[in-house]
Amino acid sequence: MTQSESQKNLGHVDFVGAGPGDPDLLTLKALKAFERADVVLHDRLISAEVLKLVGQSAVLVDVGKAGFGPSWKQEDIDALLVSYAINGQRVVRLKSGDPTVFGRLDEEIEAVAAAGISWQIVPGITAASAAVAGIGQSLTRRGRNSSVRFLTGHDMKGFADHDWAALALEGSVAAVYMGKKSARFIQGRLIMHGADRQTPVTLIENASRPDQRILETNLDRLPKDLAAAEMDGPALMFYGLAPRQAALALTEFKKEHA
Repeated sequence: MTQSESQKNLGHVDFVGAGPGDPDLLTLKALKAFERADVVLHDRLISAEVLKLVGQSAVLVDVGKAGFGPSWKQEDIDALLVSYAINGQRVVRLKSGDPTVFGRLDEEIEAVAAAGISWQIVPGITAASAAVAGIGQSLTRRGRNSSVRFLTGHDMKGFADHDWAALALEGSVAAVYMGKKSARFIQGRLIMHGADRQTPVTLIENASRPDQRILETNLDRLPKDLAAAEMDGPALMFYGLAPRQAALALTEFKKEHA
């Protein structure tokens, strides 16, 4: 078999963003990738409603990672992607939200590309976009903030460090992914750099899903209120944003009429 013939027999990998969980927020391009898929390697947080849209003939493989808990090793996921694609399978690597935002995308692309396998990225709605819509706010506002930071609460070394002095300035807005376990650390760093203790902080659990919950607090009360809320689902934290009351009322209306 010639090299060109061998390449023709290779499969393909679509790195697909599943969005925040509401299946109505999937892109048409994602649905087309689902229809073509032979195998779907999906994250732990992908909603059951999204997985139901995958073609019935596709094999579903849960390769989820749990923060500070049992997880697939990244190198094992890389190897599995390559293994399926080398054998001619059309693979969907399904990631929560948007794969380009804290999605560990680069390692997987590099593994696939090194094996000579074709690939493409299908973007999805990231958690920050879904969550800010859920509280009726906008990530930027004229006269308040002309930029917004997307932060991770922890990285491979533990709690993640950032430019706390810049974040502590009045009017700063940040979307913090994976921030529940690092809430007290974040609070301490911001206060130490002069942040106003009354700065609004909002947490949105299960953004866009029927069981979405909103916790409205401030920097001073953040760890205490978060502990009392007992949030066990995925949550995104907004530093510098409070929910509009109309959005809170709408959330309660949806719960009552679900």
